[in-house]
Amino acid sequence: MGEMDNAWTAVDDYLIERLVPEDEALAETRRSSAETVTPGIDVTANMGAFLALLVQISGAKRVLEFGTLAGYSSIWMARAMDDDGAVVTLDIDPAAAQVARRNFTAAGVAERVHVRVGPALESAQMLVEEQEEPFDLVFIDADKANNPHYLEASLTLSHPGTVIVIDNVVRGGAVVDEDSTDPDIQGIRTLMDRIETDERLTATALQTVGLKGWDGFLLARVN
Repeated sequence: MGEMDNAWTAVDDYLIERLVPEDEALAETRRSSAETVTPGIDVTANMGAFLALLVQISGAKRVLEFGTLAGYSSIWMARAMDDDGAVVTLDIDPAAAQVARRNFTAAGVAERVHVRVGPALESAQMLVEEQEEPFDLVFIDADKANNPHYLEASLTLSHPGTVIVIDNVVRGGAVVDEDSTDPDIQGIRTLMDRIETDERLTATALQTVGLKGWDGFLLARVN
């Protein structure tokens, strides 16, 4: 880790300590990601708080999440809702879903969060077929190669005004490499190409630095 990386981490630690301290349920959820097949990829506490604020600012009552892991971001968003709110979160891994459900109970949001286990695109298609009510906010944080497909599914399950957040779209700057053979990078680049020409969406993207290094997220609104 270089000097700049150390500085980013120190600033994130400072901001989290001052503005978004975790309670024990959140801290344990973050630790429990070690029990999943992709440990440590949860959002940071300040990103979790950002998602929670987006829920409140948008007045979201229904949230769709692609990628549950141990349930860290789900808890932040569920806690930002009124009791009649709902988070539907999709994950392919039954073991992760089991860990997440345990964490939802400990965090007091079990009645507000519903985990669907299976490939996220299949689960999203089931939501369409079941004529699920549109979602007010969508958070996409699953495998990046499928981001364009997750976006299209999200649009089908959205309404005018729906907020869509897509995490990890910078990848340490690798997103600018048009010759990359990494399917995640190509998935993000295809996503960007589609959003650029899609009149259904107004979007921006912001780079971030911190505990997770150099990355960024995309924020869009359905027109």
